[in-house]
Amino acid sequence: MTISFDKALGIHPQALLLRERRSAVLAANLANADTPGFKARDLDFQSILQQTEAANLGMEKTHSQHLAPGHLQLGARLQYRQPNQASLDGNTVESQIEQAKYAENAMQYQASLRFINGTISGLMTALKGE
Repeated sequence: MTISFDKALGIHPQALLLRERRSAVLAANLANADTPGFKARDLDFQSILQQTEAANLGMEKTHSQHLAPGHLQLGARLQYRQPNQASLDGNTVESQIEQAKYAENAMQYQASLRFINGTISGLMTALKGE
């Protein structure tokens, strides 16, 4: 009997990749907070995960040139953020909002890591027969 890590871990490995990409986007926003004309961007996390889950339902890779089911198009949903208070120099980065979103994303990343760690620990316990 084989163990399917894809089934055991669920959506969490894809969520980690997406959270990592989102961290990079939010960090770039923060780094450019004082750059005139810079437009803050973000990922539509829920939309991408829903798309990934839908892609995993009943799809198979039938040709070597096809993308694997559930392949994340990480740049596909990168969107511009609408500022609450427009800046005179055209910069749309609001540092306090970006910091809050970065912290929230980091906590959600940690939650996914803990879930994966717990699942792997459970599988290890089962394999050891404890």
